[in-house]
Amino acid sequence: MRRSLMLPGLFFAAIFVVFLSSSNLWASSQSDPAAVEQVRQAVAAELEANRTDKSIWTYRENDITPGKNAVYHTIETTQGTLRRLIELNGRPLTGQAAANEKNRIENYVHDSSAQAKAQRASAHDDAQAAELLKMLPNAFLWTKGAESSEYETLNFRPNPNFNPPDMQSRVLGAMAGELVVSKEGHRIRTLKGQLTDNVLIGWGILGKLDKGGTFDVERRMVGDGRWQITETHVHIGGHALLFKTIGQQEDDVKTDWAPSTAKTLEEAATQLTAGGR
Repeated sequence: MRRSLMLPGLFFAAIFVVFLSSSNLWASSQSDPAAVEQVRQAVAAELEANRTDKSIWTYRENDITPGKNAVYHTIETTQGTLRRLIELNGRPLTGQAAANEKNRIENYVHDSSAQAKAQRASAHDDAQAAELLKMLPNAFLWTKGAESSEYETLNFRPNPNFNPPDMQSRVLGAMAGELVVSKEGHRIRTLKGQLTDNVLIGWGILGKLDKGGTFDVERRMVGDGRWQITETHVHIGGHALLFKTIGQQEDDVKTDWAPSTAKTLEEAATQLTAGGR
């Protein structure tokens, strides 16, 4: 999996809604050319980093969904990523539950078909993420917002003149938000938005996303100048028949980043079962 553009399923759902929405709610149909140029620079920087950044990491991941608060120890390798459940709903895994998790990891390491499936899913998500990034400058109307010595905030809203490229992107709705970009390196730091109206998929036949839904993706430098997604917060109500990841509630926070020393899945499994990095 490529970490620079690594987009969790919920993040993909969120940017699917944002990037591929259309709306006539806004009177103005003009972007600030300077803001658009900054977006183009940010997109180019992310695509280039995705192509060249081969770093691998370990981190602690706290993933909260309705009824489940799970903490994982995750190790990336050049062959893929492994993670071990270490806490569930505030309690460390012990006894049979811990043994089951160890067996699950060992089975995966020796299951080539499961690994191939994961690699295909990762490649698919990465390709979609790249295409969505490329659409950013044209999918929205952009204006400049707040500015600091380190960051530039760019505000976005749907572009009524944007033509979604396929049936899946014909979403009727609206989302507005902000993109925060670092001045040094043009890297994306924050992407957040909120649905300003209900979103109908296939005129409501295939699904509906509720007004007020929000998402917030935070990225930070975790070491050696490398940017990673450190927080993902998605709260979008509704349902969608064709898109399993749309209409979910999730808060995912990654901490304790460190370079990974595991080059293979077997090495990662050994470190996870030993409790080390």
